[in-house]
Amino acid sequence: MPAARAPAAGVVVLISGNGSNLQSLIEHSERGRLNARLLSVISDNADAYGLRRARKHGIPALALPPRPGEGRHEYGRRLGGVIDHWTCDFIALAGFMRILSDDFTSRYLGRLLNIHPSLLPKHKGLNTHQRALDSGDTQHGASVHFVTPRLDSGPVIMQSKIEVRPDDDAASLAKRVLATEHRLYPAALNLCLQARVKLVSGKVMLDNRVLRRPRLLKPCMLDTCT
Repeated sequence: MPAARAPAAGVVVLISGNGSNLQSLIEHSERGRLNARLLSVISDNADAYGLRRARKHGIPALALPPRPGEGRHEYGRRLGGVIDHWTCDFIALAGFMRILSDDFTSRYLGRLLNIHPSLLPKHKGLNTHQRALDSGDTQHGASVHFVTPRLDSGPVIMQSKIEVRPDDDAASLAKRVLATEHRLYPAALNLCLQARVKLVSGKVMLDNRVLRRPRLLKPCMLDTCT
């Protein structure tokens, strides 16, 4: 008999906008390719389309916009109170545009993941596609990393790469990078859900060994090939 599948891990997803990476996580979970229970989707933007995506699939969705004059620390404390209601295993930032407080990131260290549209440590922050072009990069891509108090500086688990074409502009790069993100995030999250990847003393451990460089997404990951 095949070995019994491990119980699905609980994941809360944080978004701010369209939620296309959220949609990918939902679809991979529903197809059995991601052993996760998406417990809730939380947005700092009440108009985020991603909230509609979540509700369409029966996932509790909550808008949690900042209050007037509310600082980063106060917002993080309020957000943490909502997250803790779900007793989740991991928190996945999927286009969540609010910078989180140090207290918040430290509280969930090792359980908090983010996807960023660049090959970190290159191009932290915003406007990554135009900055890649301006820098003359020949490769571009996306990174999934553990979130730490320093913005976009947490240890990287996995990356996807594309070649920068001579006729690329920021919009064409963004479109092709986003297409890889939809496979990259479930693949990286799966490693965490399976307890193959852990954050230990500031380093990514893969199968109990230090990951010297980010794992590279292969074309067949989460597809039908083995």
